[in-house]
Amino acid sequence: MKYYKMNIAGLDRELPLCKVTDDLYIGAFVIFGDPELTTACAKALLAKAPEYDYAITAEAKGIPLIHEMARLDGNRRYVLARKGPKLYMTDIISSTVKSITTEKEQKLYLDGKDGERMKGKRILIVDDVISTGESLHAIEELVNKVGGKVVGKMAILAEGDAIDRGDITYLEKLPLFNADGSIKE
Repeated sequence: MKYYKMNIAGLDRELPLCKVTDDLYIGAFVIFGDPELTTACAKALLAKAPEYDYAITAEAKGIPLIHEMARLDGNRRYVLARKGPKLYMTDIISSTVKSITTEKEQKLYLDGKDGERMKGKRILIVDDVISTGESLHAIEELVNKVGGKVVGKMAILAEGDAIDRGDITYLEKLPLFNADGSIKE
């Protein structure tokens, strides 16, 4: 397996290169099980974050990050957009997403109680990696549906076209790769 070495929030990591198509590979960035990296990234993002009332992320890879950000920022409450409705959820709001890391279209679901919390509030969208922006768009759609005001969009890494977006804040650029492991131009 090929790896891409990078420094993220002051820590060196090796990201395994994973095939998306025959001529497109991505560096797999996973913070699950890496509390040192999760904490470092949460601190670095909080230092760049605008004023906000609630943060929101999509299930699942953003969960450790948003949890650590909330903990470091005074144990703030945060919101989770779920990949499936849960029995405890009421007045469910949904939006559709097609991510680069999933094979088919998915939906994100928001509990109506969380929607009420976010109404009229400043909302910070947080994710681990922004690539196509589809997950980001789906979360933003949920926030808009409930009347929240998106004040920032943040990620640890931006990859592909997301690198050039002016509407997101991120810590590091993650290139896309060719099948031989070289960086796509």
